[in-house]
Amino acid sequence: QLQASGGGLVQAGGSLRLSCAASGRTFNSYTVGWFRQAPGKEREFVAAISWSPARTYYGNSVKGRFTLSRDSANNTVYLQMNSLTPDDTAVYYCAARRGGFTPRQAYDYWGQGTLVTVSS
Repeated sequence: QLQASGGGLVQAGGSLRLSCAASGRTFNSYTVGWFRQAPGKEREFVAAISWSPARTYYGNSVKGRFTLSRDSANNTVYLQMNSLTPDDTAVYYCAARRGGFTPRQAYDYWGQGTLVTVSS
């Protein structure tokens, strides 16, 4: 089970930190990804982190603004989002897959999503 949290309402230029926590399993040997879906748009890749070795990947629209980190002891991945704009408004989903990184939605497990709203 994956639990995404940390969404909310923030003004443009602000920051939020999303969390993705795993229960019942560890993230060892998994890749954990974040995707988002804005109203009327398709779900898109945001960022991902592979566990071993630890490598991070970012979508072009968030590079330089979003940062992934992990807490192995607590099986949690964090997505720090800075310099938010209204275009970042979406439901954010975390997902996990065995094996390596892919920006496609070929992930085995999905969280329920957390809403991020950025006001102008």
